[in-house]
Amino acid sequence: MSDTQTLERTDTAHFAWDKRWQTEAGRADWLKPADDVAMLIASLQQDGPVKALDLGCGVGRHALAFARAGFETHAVDLSEAGLQELEKSAKAGGVEVAAQLAPMTELPFEDNTFDYVLSFNVIYHGDPDIVKKAISEITRVLKPGGVYQGTMLSKRNGNFGLGTEVAPDTYVREGDDDKDHPHFYCNAAELVALFDGFELRSLEDKLHSKPGSWHWHLVAERLA
Repeated sequence: MSDTQTLERTDTAHFAWDKRWQTEAGRADWLKPADDVAMLIASLQQDGPVKALDLGCGVGRHALAFARAGFETHAVDLSEAGLQELEKSAKAGGVEVAAQLAPMTELPFEDNTFDYVLSFNVIYHGDPDIVKKAISEITRVLKPGGVYQGTMLSKRNGNFGLGTEVAPDTYVREGDDDKDHPHFYCNAAELVALFDGFELRSLEDKLHSKPGSWHWHLVAERLA
């Protein structure tokens, strides 16, 4: 597969999620904040005012939690349906979230804007160059000393190696709506190298809800 085809698949990955967010059943598993995100939100509340970004917010489970915690909250996604649900929920809950349509590789913010950036199950949707670009953008918009929290696909994940390898450690599974676009996998050493502009606070390979669904969970501080 050519670089152009890989990029096109990455750019259109949001269509599958857009379709999912349009139904109540599709949204059902994406309404409650992840436990480790909720724990970090509570910790950050103690540090004073927080300006936070939910990168790849979906229907906004984490952005809404930020806003309820009193953070100045921004959110981006490429799914219009997800952003519409987020805006509806924010209005119903009486909280403010500045949500906008934007790709993870071109964040519409100035340098050194945020104290905290979260990207949960998002930035591994692409080949290594796209993943590196997303991490570069996260680094750019975080303040020095700012906190990044996110997930990456582990090479222990049961889907690693399945389908067509379209770039190093990047696979596409034709006919699977959830995997019919690039997914990038890494081991611990490779992850640390990708985040060489950060000091890791924590790194854990965690099993998600499905058998074999191993994901890296990391929390890191941007170096000056």
